[in-house]
Amino acid sequence: PQSPSTRSDIRDCSTDPPYLPPTATNTTARLAALRSTMRNHGVHAYIVPSTDAHMNEYISKRDARLGWLTGFTGSAGTSVVTQDKAALWTDSRYWTQAERELDCNWELQRTTWIESIAMWILEAVPVGGNIGLDPFLFSIATWNSYSQALRGSGRTLLPLETNLVDQVWGDQRPPPSSSKIFNLPAEFTGSSWQEKVAGIRQQMEQHVKRPTAVLLSGLEETAWLFNLRGDDIPYNPVFYSYTLLTNTNISLFVEGSRLSPEARESLRSACPGPLCVELLEYGQVSAHLRHYTQGNVTVWLGTEYTTYGLYGVIPQEKRLEESYSPVMTTKAVKNAREQELLRAAHVRDAVAVIQYLLWLEKTVPQGQVDEFSGAQHIDALRWKQKYSYGPSFQSISASG
Repeated sequence: PQSPSTRSDIRDCSTDPPYLPPTATNTTARLAALRSTMRNHGVHAYIVPSTDAHMNEYISKRDARLGWLTGFTGSAGTSVVTQDKAALWTDSRYWTQAERELDCNWELQRTTWIESIAMWILEAVPVGGNIGLDPFLFSIATWNSYSQALRGSGRTLLPLETNLVDQVWGDQRPPPSSSKIFNLPAEFTGSSWQEKVAGIRQQMEQHVKRPTAVLLSGLEETAWLFNLRGDDIPYNPVFYSYTLLTNTNISLFVEGSRLSPEARESLRSACPGPLCVELLEYGQVSAHLRHYTQGNVTVWLGTEYTTYGLYGVIPQEKRLEESYSPVMTTKAVKNAREQELLRAAHVRDAVAVIQYLLWLEKTVPQGQVDEFSGAQHIDALRWKQKYSYGPSFQSISASG
């Protein structure tokens, strides 16, 4: 029989044996290992999201748990595994891709509604069952939605200290990034990190609730505050970190060995004192926060970027919750230098796009360009521009 065209080359689980395209991943062994681990933890269903611990849209390979477990490489989705079933939920952008990447161990659910996931769980898990998840991969709002949907059903939402996918992934899991975290030169920022810290502390003093600390979970928050950059996540100039900023102390949770000598010098130049940055290991944030909140304190946090796991470490009466932290809202208002640089960057990018459109006009009629080479070419033109640090997302190239 003729091989199916690439466009329609999707799995067919109704035949015997089932037809799987070469793009599908065999997940049988991974699911068996996960189910064994679930039994050891007394879990009847396990939820795996596509997010990381900082609620990033883009994630590192190390955090691509959903992709490793299912074979599905789209940027948004949720999977649930029980002892005899496995399902993936994703939106319409990815339905064809999912049918090409999933094997027949997986049901594809063509929706992203948490209500739909909860209904499936209620059918698949008996009363008295535990639904396990890693609370450090779920936003506060998502946790609350699951909790609400399962309330009164006789099933328990169970936060687990250990991430079960990580446990099964083991040595095959990609290592954490080891690239350098570097200073953004002063000419690009318009204000020093010390000035930014002073501004945030002023907002703390002026707030009617008088918070004693600000917790930063969004990676761009810490990068902006300290004028530091990294490349831990594709297309995003950030690095894995948390910050706890008080009126007298600054704690930066980061892999300290990765800081460039200049970055370390910048952060440590005012030690000891209120502008001295204490460097702590990335993994110590929960323990440090737990210790800090034993005192008479109030922690100001942005609920959009804080995971339920970290949020739960802070006693309820010691939380000051707003959608966005003061750093996120301050960062959104660009100073004069930043505005000038933004405009200049757009001009340089426009030059690259105009060069690209001219190139397309010449090469398309000759039949010499396809979607892939087109995307490569516009990337190359952008790289040639001064100060280019790469595109902000993978070029989306489509024709017809």
